[in-house]
Amino acid sequence: MTPAHRRLISGWLFLLCFMLLGMIAIGGVTRLTGSGLSIMDWQPVSGFIPPLSHAEWERLFALYQTIPQYHLQHEGFGLEGFQKIFWAEWIHRFWGRLMGLVLLVPLVWFAIRGMMTRALALRLFAFFILGALQGAIGWFMVASGFRPDSTAVEPVRLVLHLSAALILYAAILWTAFSVRWPQPDTAPANAAAAKPVRLLAGVATALLCTTIVAGGFTAGTHAGFLFNTFPLMDGHVVPTDYASLSPFWLNWVANKAAVQFDHRLLATLTALCVAATLLVGLRAPGLNTRARNALTLLGWAVAVQYALGVTTLLLVVPVWAGAVHQTFAAVLLGTMLFVLHSLRRAPTAS
Repeated sequence: MTPAHRRLISGWLFLLCFMLLGMIAIGGVTRLTGSGLSIMDWQPVSGFIPPLSHAEWERLFALYQTIPQYHLQHEGFGLEGFQKIFWAEWIHRFWGRLMGLVLLVPLVWFAIRGMMTRALALRLFAFFILGALQGAIGWFMVASGFRPDSTAVEPVRLVLHLSAALILYAAILWTAFSVRWPQPDTAPANAAAAKPVRLLAGVATALLCTTIVAGGFTAGTHAGFLFNTFPLMDGHVVPTDYASLSPFWLNWVANKAAVQFDHRLLATLTALCVAATLLVGLRAPGLNTRARNALTLLGWAVAVQYALGVTTLLLVVPVWAGAVHQTFAAVLLGTMLFVLHSLRRAPTAS
């Protein structure tokens, strides 16, 4: 693969990652506005076209009137109110379909022109399949909101949908890094200095992923609308009803007090681990310039994300803050992957 082809293909993959960030942001808005259940059918192909007639709008509105969310939250809000929540969900689905085209069409073109290796083409086609599977997971999530007395999707299915999106994002982003910078920029002389930094960065990444999962449960259970003070929760470090459910593990996914506390604790541990990574990394001798820049970027990113989390909590989860906080979690994950990629080991000589 020539340098020019590497720049072109990696740029295309970075564009896909940017679109995924947009998808996560739109998904956050859809969730926070209660729009996710407004479309009652799943049409992967024909869903590209929005309703074009009044009769079609009436049909879709009549379908929505059959589910519990309408009767429990929106009864009587009319066709105009339905259209407002419909468009948020339609844009979310349309964006996913558009991403599929942006991935598949250039992939076929690059492969036919011989601009990428067979292994890379197969990997990217696997990403396309995973993207299609993500659409199915999304419908699996939405369907859980159609059950009796339900006004939102199940938290576990929401976390599954978010996690699958972030896995796809991380896989594409790591591939983009590897296409742009195929060889580690780590000389043997500084390999020893990079090792503890890489270890700390790996721990921080694992903590961040766990924090994001906990954040998914915070969103799914609406736990963010309670205990809107910081750093204490109703005057306590640990909420008094943390272990109110039995068996104990159920508190981690269904007890709002425990879910929010866990998210706060994991976020703080992640920030502390990143601080330790920066302390060791920026003082380590011989790290390459890319790694040092990545570490500096990571420091700023974790500070911004932590501030966004506290702001979202104190303002009682306004739509804009919740969506930005959710999206920037993916930005922070991407920054951590950039650090890890910049610190990766050089291949061992045989």
